[in-house]
Amino acid sequence: VQLQASGGGLVQAGDSLRLSCGGSGRTFSGFRMGWFRQAAGKEREFVAAIDWSATSTLYAESVKGRFTISRDNAKNTVYLQMNSLKLEDTAVYYCAADSHRGVSPRLGDYDYWGQGTQVTVSS
Repeated sequence: VQLQASGGGLVQAGDSLRLSCGGSGRTFSGFRMGWFRQAAGKEREFVAAIDWSATSTLYAESVKGRFTISRDNAKNTVYLQMNSLKLEDTAVYYCAADSHRGVSPRLGDYDYWGQGTQVTVSS
């Protein structure tokens, strides 16, 4: 089971990026998915999560209204649309998956992790 995150890059404040996370090894259509991030020198933190059916989503307060998580189960892929990026959004972004279906913001609730993609926001 592998997750592959992509779409990171260097952007200016106010720009947008869309991260993608594809799964291989098995289908993730019945899994909850999440995005987390880790800035340099800081602990990994929750960003957004989506349940298996895309019925429920959850966001960290810091990204609410700017980021949108979505999924395409047919493509075994989850997305994170990031708009109005801020300097403080700079971090390595990780996608995660877990076989339970309900949405969760807790790192410990996810069994599978991708390798991370760097997002750098400059002024």
